[in-house]
Amino acid sequence: MSTILEIEKLALDLTEQERAALAANLLNSLPRILSDEDEGVAEALRRDAEIEADPAQTISLAQLDSHIQSWRG
Repeated sequence: MSTILEIEKLALDLTEQERAALAANLLNSLPRILSDEDEGVAEALRRDAEIEADPAQTISLAQLDSHIQSWRG
């Protein structure tokens, strides 16, 4: 069995709270994905400007949840 699979098996045996803490620690150990040079930041700023220009195009979290539930059937 590979090391990754062994670690995954051990991690899945942890409690939900322990897995969440482990996941947070692992994610925090990675370099930031978005930086000022990243296209993701530019896209987020573009979308923010669109929302500022026309707030009517947004939906609430409850509406989003409802749409997701209807798509799932």
